Amino acid sequence: MGEQRGVELSGVHIRVVKPDELSEVETEVWRELRAKTGAPASPFMEPEFTLAVGRVRPAAKVAVLCEDGEPVGFFPYERGRLGHGRAIGLGVSDCQGAVLSSGLKTTARELLRACGLSAWEFDNLEAGQDVFLPGAAEESASPVIDVGEGYAAYEEVLRAQSPKFLRTTLAKERKLGRQVGKVRFVFDERDPAALRALMEWKSAQYRRTGRRDRFAQEWITTLVRLLHETRTPGCSGVLSVLYVGDRPVAAHFGLRSRTVLSCWFPAYDPEFAKYSPGLILHLRMAESAAAEGIGMLDLGRGAAEYKDALKTGELRVHEGSSVVPGARATLYWLSREPARHAHRFVRSRPRLAGYAQRALNHVGKVRGSNRQRG
Repeated sequence: MGEQRGVELSGVHIRVVKPDELSEVETEVWRELRAKTGAPASPFMEPEFTLAVGRVRPAAKVAVLCEDGEPVGFFPYERGRLGHGRAIGLGVSDCQGAVLSSGLKTTARELLRACGLSAWEFDNLEAGQDVFLPGAAEESASPVIDVGEGYAAYEEVLRAQSPKFLRTTLAKERKLGRQVGKVRFVFDERDPAALRALMEWKSAQYRRTGRRDRFAQEWITTLVRLLHETRTPGCSGVLSVLYVGDRPVAAHFGLRSRTVLSCWFPAYDPEFAKYSPGLILHLRMAESAAAEGIGMLDLGRGAAEYKDALKTGELRVHEGSSVVPGARATLYWLSREPARHAHRFVRSRPRLAGYAQRALNHVGKVRGSNRQRG
C-alpha cells in the first residue's frame, strides 16, 4: 500500500497514494473534473498518463483531495530527496498541474505541506493553474495547429501565412515519390519495429546536437512503450509513420485525447534529409488528425523554424517552482534557480542562444568521432 497520508486542510481531507492505488471511481471523477475545466484536453493531464508514469517511476504519488468523503481534486507529482517534488514525468510531460474542482479553495503552500513537500518544480505548467502560477518564473509559447475546421481550411491558412513552406514541402513529397518509391502514411501504426526505428533516429539526433539522449534513460523508453499500448479515449499513444514503399523514413510518437494530439517525439532517417520527410510527416499528421475529429495539434514549447511555419496559434505554459519557506526550500533554490536563470538569460538573447546551439552541435560531433574511433 502507499503512504495513505491523511491531512485535514480547511475542511478538505488529503491522502497521498501511489497512482495504481486510485480506485475506478476516483479515476472517473478525475476525468470528469478535468473535462469541466474547459482547458484543452491534453492527454498529459489524464489519469492514464499518471498511471503509466507510476509504473516506471517508483516515487510517483497522487494527492487525493476529498470533501465530505467525495473526491474533489487530484495532484500528481514525484517525490525526490529532502521532500523536493516535481511534476509527474518531468522532463517528458508537456502539460502539468493539478486537477481541482472549480470551487475548491487552497493554495500551493497548503497543498505542498499536506504532501510533505518543500518544493514542487514544473516546466510546462498549463495556463489557468492559478494555485501554482505565483511560483512561475518564466512564461513560454507552445505553438499549436488548429484543424478544427478541417485540413482543407488549415491548408488555406498555410497558403496565406507560409506559402513557400507549403509549396516546397509538397514538391519534396512528390519528388520523394518519383525518385525513391511510393509514399504512404500511417497515422496510427502498431508495429513495434517502427517505434524502435523512431527511438534510434531520435537518439542519434540528440547526440548529433549535443543534447542529453532521453532514450538512453530506461524509464523513458519503457514509458513510451507502455503508452504505445495504451488505448483510452482520454489518453492513447499514437505512432505516425511516413513510408517509402515498406521502409519508414520519418515517424512521430505522441499522445492523443478525443480532441488534442500532443506532439512529442518526431524524428526521421537522415539518409532522406534532402526530402524533408519530417515536414511531410507533420502535414500528413495534421490531415489525418482532422479526419479523426481532432481539433488541435500541440507542437510543444521550444523554438523551431518548422513550428513557426506550421502553427496557427499558441498556448502559454510556465516554468518555475512552488515552495514552502524553510531550510529544505532554500537548498532546493540553491540547486535549481541559478541554472534556470542562466538558461533564461541565454534564451532571451538570440545571439547567445546561437552560440550555445553551435557549441552543442560541436559537442555532438566530438562525441560522434570518439564513438567511431572506439
